[in-house]
Amino acid sequence: MLKTVNLTGKYQSGAPCVMLLGGFDGAHVGHRKLISRAREYGLPVGAMRIGGGKGTKNLFTFSEREDIFRSLSVDFIFELPFSEIRDISCEEFIRVLFERFSPRAFVCGEDFRFGKGAEGTPERIKKLTRVSVEVQKLVRMNGEKVSSSLVKRLLEEGDAARAAKVLGEPFFLKGEVIKDRQVGRLMGFPTANILYPEEKFALKKGVYEAAAEVDGKEYKGISNFGSRPTFGNARVLTETYLDGFDGALYGRTITVRFLRYLRDIKKFEDMNALKGQLESDIERVRNNR
Repeated sequence: MLKTVNLTGKYQSGAPCVMLLGGFDGAHVGHRKLISRAREYGLPVGAMRIGGGKGTKNLFTFSEREDIFRSLSVDFIFELPFSEIRDISCEEFIRVLFERFSPRAFVCGEDFRFGKGAEGTPERIKKLTRVSVEVQKLVRMNGEKVSSSLVKRLLEEGDAARAAKVLGEPFFLKGEVIKDRQVGRLMGFPTANILYPEEKFALKKGVYEAAAEVDGKEYKGISNFGSRPTFGNARVLTETYLDGFDGALYGRTITVRFLRYLRDIKKFEDMNALKGQLESDIERVRNNR
């Protein structure tokens, strides 16, 4: 079942539009190039999203993807379940799209393929529809194709800084702040704690330089993603200390952006030793070391 989400309210069902074809698990710099070109048509822009079943977890949750696309002025998302299009023919794929939408143009990368045996190609779509199909060259960085797979590899390595360059913005986590043990508060490092969604691709466990916006102001800080071995706590959580913030965030939804990897998680002798390390971590962040 094709699912459509109207992000901006500017798209009316059945109205002429431009459709972006691809997986679009978020928007890396290659996707951003496609979006920018699609905007030049002066019509509402929709981004295709393939949902589930591809063997790996998504970089972003559906809510996070909505935020990304809305910020890039994409007007709507149309999601197709992978299980339903895995073996779909090109003709059926076109029929599904034209039953719901009135595309005046398609924009995609040169590696876009879909359906059984990857027989669906930009050339085939153009032949079947007589609608403009604009194919953009792939973006490469350091000789590598920009892709969600590249982003995932960098995140697994803990290279959040390079992943941000490929994405066009830092990798982030959006979630509700929950109460935990409040041990950080005892050390003078109160943290905003967010559960990491099961369905979201996980970056390398460790301590990161992070940033989050609260009430229109951005705060830098440090974020621990993983367990808390000093206290014998194996529960995986994202704990973020926002430097200079004073207030309660429980129950609020915030977005934490991972800027760069600082160090591995390790077990300290006691709370004072951990506090000393956290003070060193935040000094690195403050002085960009």
